[in-house]
Amino acid sequence: MNLKTALLAATVLSLPLAAQAQPVSGVYIGGGAGVNFLQDSDLSVANAAGRTALTNAGIGTRTGTASFETGYVGVLSIGYGFGNGVRAELEGNFRSNKIDSISGFRGATGNRAVSGGFTQSYGVMANALYDFDLGLPVVPYVGLGAGYVIQNWDNVRSSAPGVNGVRIDGDDGRFAYQAIVGAALPIEAVPGLSLTAEYRFLGTLSPEVDGRVTTPTGVVTAGRAKIETENFNHSLLVGLRYAFGVAPAPVPVVVTTPPAAPAPARTYLVFFDWDRADLTDRARQIIGEAATNSRRVQVTRIEVSGHADRSGTPQYNQRLSLRRAETVAAELTRLGVAREQIVVQAFGESRPLVPTADGVREPQNRRVEIVLR
Repeated sequence: MNLKTALLAATVLSLPLAAQAQPVSGVYIGGGAGVNFLQDSDLSVANAAGRTALTNAGIGTRTGTASFETGYVGVLSIGYGFGNGVRAELEGNFRSNKIDSISGFRGATGNRAVSGGFTQSYGVMANALYDFDLGLPVVPYVGLGAGYVIQNWDNVRSSAPGVNGVRIDGDDGRFAYQAIVGAALPIEAVPGLSLTAEYRFLGTLSPEVDGRVTTPTGVVTAGRAKIETENFNHSLLVGLRYAFGVAPAPVPVVVTTPPAAPAPARTYLVFFDWDRADLTDRARQIIGEAATNSRRVQVTRIEVSGHADRSGTPQYNQRLSLRRAETVAAELTRLGVAREQIVVQAFGESRPLVPTADGVREPQNRRVEIVLR
């Protein structure tokens, strides 16, 4: 696989699988482990001294192919969620695969492929991810990353004992890129904790590692070889992610007017869905009760005060709370309340019914208060 093909694969894998996000707000940490499949790597001698050494050893083939056993992968990350589905994180990773076989670099003696050695890679990646809220128990996500990965080849040999061949033993760091497709399952018993499952494709630009052309009696003195390799990984991981500052799910609160109350209520609460200013059926019912009771008691003015929770910016929440208040005022007017009796106010996120940290969605704070004066 060349670089162009690898980049195309990374782009395709990063396409959204669905729409809408369930946001993570604030700092989180994560970790995962699993299996790593390292693609077969084309090998070639990249320097003149190495090619001369091959000629001196009677090896006419200057290329080879390495195949690998299934290995393992580990990832640790720290990130930040922006509350709108977008996340950014810094990741450290490690992968290891044993050599299954080496073919190529054959001389006149017809050397056979021999297993030997292993490869490891470790590096740092910066990732951008997006979560999708589909209203399901699991939250799928996709991401792209870029960074720097070092690949190490340890005592990899291409020939049997007593036969001319090539030994690869060195490391090289290169630019790396990756695509991520995963899903998170929130664990209800521990707010902020989620179980994750991921597929990752990680590739790098072609590393060049040290090699030596060997004979049965030792190392050919014509020069060291520089071996150009490939590094394309397919990884399957499971792990855990913990987001700090996540509050337990609130207990739903239903506000009703007692049927046998001695006098009509003078304060009414109208609740809204997240980031919405339209009225639900229940909201229209409460506003209707307020309009009816405003005619049964002595009322000089009706205060309509809009509020928002702290999941957005203060400026946005101020505008949202005003829209909610104006929607309620319009409904009161439609029900026969004189507009000059209504005073509209907007307090944004400044007067929460339930105090919360910044960025937390709190249903009881997304409200309009109707007060009959």
